[in-house]
Amino acid sequence: MTSTFIALDGPLGAGKTTFVRHLLRSLGVTGRIKSPTYAVMEPHEVDGRAVSHFDFYRFGDPREWFDAGFRDLFAAPGLKLAEWPDKAAAMLPVADLRVQIEPQADDSRRVTVHAFTPHGVDLLATT
Repeated sequence: MTSTFIALDGPLGAGKTTFVRHLLRSLGVTGRIKSPTYAVMEPHEVDGRAVSHFDFYRFGDPREWFDAGFRDLFAAPGLKLAEWPDKAAAMLPVADLRVQIEPQADDSRRVTVHAFTPHGVDLLATT
């Protein structure tokens, strides 16, 4: 099984959580998809594979990383989606993809995706 890490950047209200909700729905996640703002991580499963949605906005203490077992989660196979990755940058691996969401004056969004690993390049090539 592969591991994929997608980092999501953008200001408050840009649509990072909405993007994740739509992505998870398209992958087949049913039921309520909660924002992990207070819990830091919400787990999901798609076809027997782990999907972890992180929101590091309130992340402040590196001990939280180890105490919560995030190192093990990032080392395991599955999809990891992280909002506010810069708040935990010292702990995170290199993202396969970085999605930048920028609100525009007309309420639309400009979305830019960059690949930072060979796996990320492969993902972009298949879309």
